[in-house]
Amino acid sequence: MAHSTSFCFSKARRLTRASEYELVKRDGQVRRGKLLIVNAAVVANSGLCRVGFITSRRLGNAVVRNRVRRRLREIVRQHQHDLGKDFWIVLIAKHNAANASYRALEDEWLRLARRASILL
Repeated sequence: MAHSTSFCFSKARRLTRASEYELVKRDGQVRRGKLLIVNAAVVANSGLCRVGFITSRRLGNAVVRNRVRRRLREIVRQHQHDLGKDFWIVLIAKHNAANASYRALEDEWLRLARRASILL
């Protein structure tokens, strides 16, 4: 299967450790919307932008949380080439995100990302 890696969103592009989330929470700037909270920190020389996703139990059951997480991951994947380098980003889904459309989530992500100055 020869598909281009330019649009894949590999594990290496995600924040996985609790310490990484803590760093973004401690050093990052926060932008809040109706559906999402975007927390972004500049991590010098970290290379490509890395993103973590938080979907708490308050969103709903596992099916709902996974759907929201998959949508957010896809939105970030689609726009990954527009993101600046050396950023670590944590995307937190708010309660309303469970019932929001893909388009509404995407619009909110772009708006908050622009306000956080992480889009090129």
